[in-house]
Amino acid sequence: MYIAEVDVTKHEDFADHERVVRCEDNETGLLAYIAIHNTNLGPALGGCRIRAYQDEGHAVTDVLRLSRGMTYKSAISNLPLGGGKSVIISDAKKTKTKAMLKSMGRFVESLKGAYITAEDSGTSVDDLKIMSAETKFVTGVQNKQLTDGSEASGDPSPSTAYGVFVGIKASLQYRFGTSDPAGVRVAVQGVGNVGRNLVRMLSEAGAEVFISDTYEPAIKRTLECSQALDRSKVKVVDNASIHQLDVDVYSPCALGGALNMSSLVEMQAPIIAGAANNQLADRDAGDYLFHKGIIYAPDYVINAGGIIDIFYEREGYDHARVINHINGIAVTLKDIFAFSEQNQISSNATADRIAETRFLDLDKVA
Repeated sequence: MYIAEVDVTKHEDFADHERVVRCEDNETGLLAYIAIHNTNLGPALGGCRIRAYQDEGHAVTDVLRLSRGMTYKSAISNLPLGGGKSVIISDAKKTKTKAMLKSMGRFVESLKGAYITAEDSGTSVDDLKIMSAETKFVTGVQNKQLTDGSEASGDPSPSTAYGVFVGIKASLQYRFGTSDPAGVRVAVQGVGNVGRNLVRMLSEAGAEVFISDTYEPAIKRTLECSQALDRSKVKVVDNASIHQLDVDVYSPCALGGALNMSSLVEMQAPIIAGAANNQLADRDAGDYLFHKGIIYAPDYVINAGGIIDIFYEREGYDHARVINHINGIAVTLKDIFAFSEQNQISSNATADRIAETRFLDLDKVA
């Protein structure tokens, strides 16, 4: 196993990252990066993503953007955590192996707690348990008791979905004067673990939901999950055009970059509120949304339910406290929307300002 620090100071997505480390293990096929963005508030916590990146350059771009987002997510959520992320260059459905995951665990352990890993796209609770045989710096793996007395796995995706559901209701309240999803039309692009749970919550609340995904089994699981509900309220649509639907809410819940100038000019939804990380292709996209009068719930604000959940696992899990903390997403969004309107700046720029006052020295905040 070869582990080395990587100089990314010239990279266009470098944002004063503290360190980026690369690991290559020819015996297990592991090729991975860990990025630590900022640890002013605490150790860097962020999930481990497995993805068949086109090349290492794309992986570095992703890990830089994602780790920065985790810093802002923890800060905006008032958590004593810093921001980090890890990515493994592999196909999660074809080439992920137990040996590779154990090697990743040793890579995480080599950083001696500066970075704590968790579940992300391409990894599961079982994968993290395999890593935990090699490192203690893993979270989101313990079963937990819910307020209704039932037990759930360490998977944080239901909490992420609940946070997005809370955020959608807050966005509806701000835009339409009511938070009730009944009769609201919502387009959910991407129905993995988070999207599937979100669809269930929206359907149970009476919303009409349109879903899409490039992975057919995910569509099937979502429909099965919703079979006890009114199936007429969950419709499958084309993934390439779902963003064009005439709906009340567009909810991107797949990979990042869905909100770019090409897609935005085709959107009709007055609200964008979803779980995907790094939804905005660039800052201009956020400015465009603001000037078009579209309510945009900043991604790292609305999708913070998962990190809130796994934070409490490390502190002593109390589901009632978790739910109460996640419900605070609605208050945060209300404040962001109001400040954005009053000061005539985009909601994403507003969220950044708030987060930066919490994790940066005040004299460094622009």
